[in-house]
Amino acid sequence: MPLQRRVPKRGFTNVFRKHYQIVNLSDISRKGLEGEVSPLRLKEAGLIANPRLPVKILGDGDVESALTIKANAFSRTAVEKIEKAGGKTEVI
Repeated sequence: MPLQRRVPKRGFTNVFRKHYQIVNLSDISRKGLEGEVSPLRLKEAGLIANPRLPVKILGDGDVESALTIKANAFSRTAVEKIEKAGGKTEVI
């Protein structure tokens, strides 16, 4: 069979890709979350749809208070901003 018939025409879809629920630091500060922020608290605040799916925290925005944020992944800028405000990040 010729090569052009053996090569897929649509491209490649990675079936092992992780789909994260994205939350920005500006969303957390806008909702006024304080203390320990877990996926359950993010669900209660209406920032994510399902607390069982992976959550990634991005560094868009600022945090004024010291927070302990638990999530599956963090961007580098989010970790820097959280630690600069005196908070902690925990990967679950």
